[in-house]
Amino acid sequence: MNRTHPLSRIWRQWLPAGLLACLLSTQACLADSDVQPTFAGGIGVERMPAWPGARKARNQPVPYVDIEIPGHLSLSTMDGLQLDLIGGPVLHGGVYGDYQWGRDGDDLGALRSKINTLSPRLTLGGYLEWQLSKQMDAGVDLSHDTQGAGAYLKLYAEWDLPAVGLLHHSLQLSWQAMNHAAMNRFFGVTTEQADALGVRAWQPGAGSQLATLEYDLFMPTSPHTGFALALAYGQLLGAAGDSPLVTRFGSRSQWNESLAFIYHR
Repeated sequence: MNRTHPLSRIWRQWLPAGLLACLLSTQACLADSDVQPTFAGGIGVERMPAWPGARKARNQPVPYVDIEIPGHLSLSTMDGLQLDLIGGPVLHGGVYGDYQWGRDGDDLGALRSKINTLSPRLTLGGYLEWQLSKQMDAGVDLSHDTQGAGAYLKLYAEWDLPAVGLLHHSLQLSWQAMNHAAMNRFFGVTTEQADALGVRAWQPGAGSQLATLEYDLFMPTSPHTGFALALAYGQLLGAAGDSPLVTRFGSRSQWNESLAFIYHR
């Protein structure tokens, strides 16, 4: 039986909605002569954990889209959707949406048929971001599953590092927490699953889930093209890191790498 690749769901579900919002906002945004919309698009490859908490990784092709109307809207296949409703020189915020990977039967290996597969989902909520300086900002995202009871809190800080010739790069440090429903969805083990796996049952509560340090780099190859690289190291925390799915079959250390060739203007 054919299965739909998770990437197609990105384009069918949240990307068209974000693009529609972008088009509806563009006319008003362009009326301000100081606003200069930017666009970047391309194709790349991403290496990511086979499922949240997995020891093994999977490689997959990924589209790269980054549309930004400063002070109004940004839409990215890497960072999701931000629609500004609060604007200012230091503080801004508004609607936040993103895509959340699940776990596919083909990625579960020895766990296949012993734990549930998880379909990808969209999350929707709000965000606030503070521009601490020209090179540094910090923010918070609070979002909720659009198809379930999971809720997610993320705090982050980003630093634009000094350019090295044509190379532009930055660091981002983030921390994420989940509520009880989300934690159990990804890291819980029912009594039946525990018997099948030969581990203890695990019903984690709400709390810290992941801390991540990410390095992003852009190297131009012409005035309108270049390579974008992202390297991220994450450490599962608390009840997520203590889950038998992680300690017995996975890893607390989570790596994610992506490389894309993009066109921008």
